Order: sequence, then structure tokens, then C-alpha cells
Amino acid sequence: MHASLSAGQTVLGSASVRTRVTIPLRFPDGYEVTAEAVTFHGLADGKEHVALVLGDPTAATAPLVRLHSECLTGDVFSSARCDCGPQLREAVERIAATGGVLLYLRQEGRGIGLYNKLDAYALQDAGLDTYEANTALGLPEDGRDYTAAAQMLAALDIAELDLLTNNPDKAGQLRDLGVAVRFIRRTGVFATDSNVRYLHAKAQHTRHTIALPDTATVTALVG
Repeated sequence: MHASLSAGQTVLGSASVRTRVTIPLRFPDGYEVTAEAVTFHGLADGKEHVALVLGDPTAATAPLVRLHSECLTGDVFSSARCDCGPQLREAVERIAATGGVLLYLRQEGRGIGLYNKLDAYALQDAGLDTYEANTALGLPEDGRDYTAAAQMLAALDIAELDLLTNNPDKAGQLRDLGVAVRFIRRTGVFATDSNVRYLHAKAQHTRHTIALPDTATVTALVG
């Protein structure tokens, strides 16, 4: 799981805005929106995370925010083994509609990296679920730490937010880091024959709030 955080822990060190630039986004289904991409100095993990500011974050009492972990296979190549690409697409439109920020975090494979994620895929093909595969490789089930995300939010002057997620760990870590999470807004469930076993493992292992077919149905779908 993630690095241990104590209750009430706050961000150590501060980050500052490095660059702001406007980027017009267009998705394969034709949806278009303009985002302000923001980069940062001083992030705790030294990675090149980026914030996409969508709509007017000041229009709502608390802006809608999503922490989206990078997924090359899902976000770029539209892999059906996960739901990352559809969640990214959904999040951009929902945040743009109400005003808020999408934090695109360089945490491939729940923090284990691209090559390790693909190694884990091979083990999943042999019968392990996504968490068992990570453990078999001697890696954490979920190695993500959201300290840098909390720093980015502070640099953007966001102290209170509504969080777009099905993952309770994201809200828990942000709150431990001193960020006020007002409400949790669930994302859609994008289940397919190719990813339903993966989604079922997330619901079982890390209590993601997603409604999925029962185990017998999952077994039938994945053979």
C-alpha cells in the first residue's frame, strides 16, 4: 500500500507554479475543451506532474478535483485492460462543466513504473489478479504517495475541494496531508469483458466504490 502517513500530517515543504500555458484538448470522440496546463517547482518526489485547470475553479464553493495517475497503455493507446482512459475522458468533461483541476500524476502502474506494470500483466495472464501480481514481483500493491498532489493544490490556492474518485485511499491521504476534502464524487464504472476482473480486484482489495458483477459472473466473463 502507500507510504505510511500519520493522522493530521501536513505537507513538508512547499511548491510553486513554474509555468502556465493554454492547451486546446480534443478527444477521439470529438469532445473539445481548453485547459490551462500548470507545471511546478519544488515537488517532493521530483517528478514532472502537471495540473490541468478546467473551467473556472472559483465558480463553485469547492472546485472539483481528480488525481489521475498516468497510464500510458490506457490513456494513450486505449488499452481495454483497465478503465484509465475512459476515466480520464469522463473527468475532463465533468471538471470543465463545474470548474476545477485534474492533476495528472506520473505514477504509472500505481507507482511501480511502466516496465514493472507490463511484467505484472504477464503474471495476470497466468492467473494472478492485479494486486497479487505486484506482490509476486516484490512490489507494493499500490505504491502511490500523494504528497506532491497536496503541494500542487496548495500552489494553486486550493485548500478545500470535492474529489472525483472511487478510491478511498486518495481522500484519506489528502486529508492526512491537510487538504479539506468536502465531498467524494464517484466516477463512472467502465466495465468490459477485458477489464472486469481487474475492476473486481480493486473493489475487493482496496474497497473502491464500484458496483460490479458478482464473482461467478466475473469468472464466466474471463474464463
